[in-house]
Amino acid sequence: MDWRELAACAASEVDFFPPAGDVQAVVKAKAVCFACPVRAECLEYALATEQPEGVWGGLTRRERVRFGRMVVLGA
Repeated sequence: MDWRELAACAASEVDFFPPAGDVQAVVKAKAVCFACPVRAECLEYALATEQPEGVWGGLTRRERVRFGRMVVLGA
């Protein structure tokens, strides 16, 4: 079974690609992610494929960019 089939977002009506500046929508998406059993796999996928938009693995695009930099720098 693919990890996407187990993702909490698959059965959610929450918007994981909210409009810029919609803080409440991002908070709702992150809440689903934090309870997701495949959060790590989702984040790994988003980082590996450089997803340009959306909340993946509980992180926004900006947070994923920062996270990627920290990993590269060994922080």
